[in-house]
Amino acid sequence: MQPGAELAQLEVQPSRFVVVADAPCSPDWQERVSRWLLDVGCLYMMAWGVECSSWDDSVDHANLEKFGFAEIPDDHFVMTTWHDREPVTEVFWFAKHNAYHPTKMLERTAILHIADRENEHELLRLFAEA
Repeated sequence: MQPGAELAQLEVQPSRFVVVADAPCSPDWQERVSRWLLDVGCLYMMAWGVECSSWDDSVDHANLEKFGFAEIPDDHFVMTTWHDREPVTEVFWFAKHNAYHPTKMLERTAILHIADRENEHELLRLFAEA
């Protein structure tokens, strides 16, 4: 997905997402994507790549905002991590083997690739090998 692109409609289900940020994006678009992640059921978000710690903050903020900056129910708590010093293959391994939510079974794992050009086949290959 190119930075600034429209967001796809996905079925809502408890999910883990790996955000692979190969390109920078505007703060406004990052905020929209963070809200979208919550809307489609993201309960565990792992960020890797360009300014990946800002994705951690953005998703955390979107979830706080969603609940009026009050206490977040356990089944809506979103786990977030960023991985700025690891290869993407280690993040994929973490997603497959360690990224569990404390109260919900996560039914889907998705890779959100933010880039100026697609690399879907390579990312899926690396994920499968993790």
